[in-house]
Amino acid sequence: MVEDKHIEEAKKNAIKSINAGQIIKTKESKYVDFFVKNSLNSLNSAKALLELSVNKKAQDSFGMPNFNGFLWVINSSYYSMFYMARALLESIGVKIKTDESVHFLVFNALVYYFYSTGKLEKHFLEDFEDAQQESAQILGKEKAKEMINDYSNEKEKRSKFTYEIGEIAMKSKAETSLERAKKFNEEIRKMLSF
Repeated sequence: MVEDKHIEEAKKNAIKSINAGQIIKTKESKYVDFFVKNSLNSLNSAKALLELSVNKKAQDSFGMPNFNGFLWVINSSYYSMFYMARALLESIGVKIKTDESVHFLVFNALVYYFYSTGKLEKHFLEDFEDAQQESAQILGKEKAKEMINDYSNEKEKRSKFTYEIGEIAMKSKAETSLERAKKFNEEIRKMLSF
């Protein structure tokens, strides 16, 4: 779970990156479709890898008995979320200019431009049209916080399973990653009106 302290740190880091010219706000947003397509391709890759990892007939038909692609389900799921976050940032003209740790900057920019400004909250409030104003705001904040939390968890999990030798990704972790990515994509697509 993303703590409030972590959110505040991400906002401060975003401001530092803006001042350093690593996060730039322009009026141009020409790469939204590019990032959405990459997100969809990553999500479809995760689905295919999960299916191949659990379906013995598919493994045999591809000549890959005992195929285990759970690590790459986690990676592809994360990248699907990452690209969708990039699409959302791009939709408001936010560019990331760095040769290092683009993932760190994207997370910080997502928190800074969407979570802390209430833009995610406003969108999620639409999902609760029958709720009273006060309870809708509380639920909207929780759902927005959950999305930021899911993105952060997948970023950390991807890093852990990619860079820590000896760690084996389990089927349940891969399935959780894929479900988070599907949910994240669906919500951001709504915001982008795709």
